Amino acid sequence: MSLSHNVILCADDFGLADGVSRGIVELAEMGRLSATGAMTNMPGWRRAAGDLKSLQGRLAVGLHLNLTAGSPLGSMPQLAPSGVLPALKDLLPKALKRQLPADEVTQEIERQLDAFLEVHGEPPAFVDGHQHVHVLPVIRQALIQVLQERGYAGRVWLRDPSDKIASILRRPIGRRKALIVKSLSRGFARSAQAAGFWANKGFSGFAPLDLSVPAALVFREAFSKLGSHPVVMCHPGYVDDELRALDPALESRMAELGYLKSDAFEAMLEERGIRLAPNLDR
Repeated sequence: MSLSHNVILCADDFGLADGVSRGIVELAEMGRLSATGAMTNMPGWRRAAGDLKSLQGRLAVGLHLNLTAGSPLGSMPQLAPSGVLPALKDLLPKALKRQLPADEVTQEIERQLDAFLEVHGEPPAFVDGHQHVHVLPVIRQALIQVLQERGYAGRVWLRDPSDKIASILRRPIGRRKALIVKSLSRGFARSAQAAGFWANKGFSGFAPLDLSVPAALVFREAFSKLGSHPVVMCHPGYVDDELRALDPALESRMAELGYLKSDAFEAMLEERGIRLAPNLDR
């Protein structure tokens, strides 16, 4: 591995809950993260977004498109008739059958982008999806179209949550999830690039939601077999009552937060010649 190998370490779920946002900001201030994705439909986004201002230039802030948690920012009578977004297990089969209401999806993408701009003051550095929904049929086409119409081609990159099969097979932790997401992501990077957007090459960070695997081992594996322009995802944060009501990932978030703050993490990066960078090398 080159001694100047740059890696984007992206903490997902900024704005999901105050404890998650606080943990992400603390890590970014320590230089232990280089990107975060914001869930702009969640109330925590507006409460915590101001804490990102002092990190400009050090932390890439993107849109973590969310169609499976909380409430949409506008009416979605077909997808969210009760005013609550569907769980992934309900969204996924409809997406695969191309039964999602494209107009509603497009409008919610627009609203979440507007909420990002209104609070952050500039377009997102990148776009990805909570539970990787941005690569699903109907959603991916709507997303690329909206971003093109806004003139973001060449300015915003899109996260491809897949990797080479050989790299995935050599990382046992989260391998099954990685293979499933790779299958769902087929053709996404190609479509993004054809539309004028660039994407990462290499993706890792799949992990269990509990403490069945130590965080140190999760990250040592995630930072192995890296692609040429890689992204490693993570989900650190403090656990609070707000998070408990929203998400099953509790213990793992605290474990990731603790490891990323540790001297052991810094030593691992140095040992492997890795620099955390906010932007893709192109």
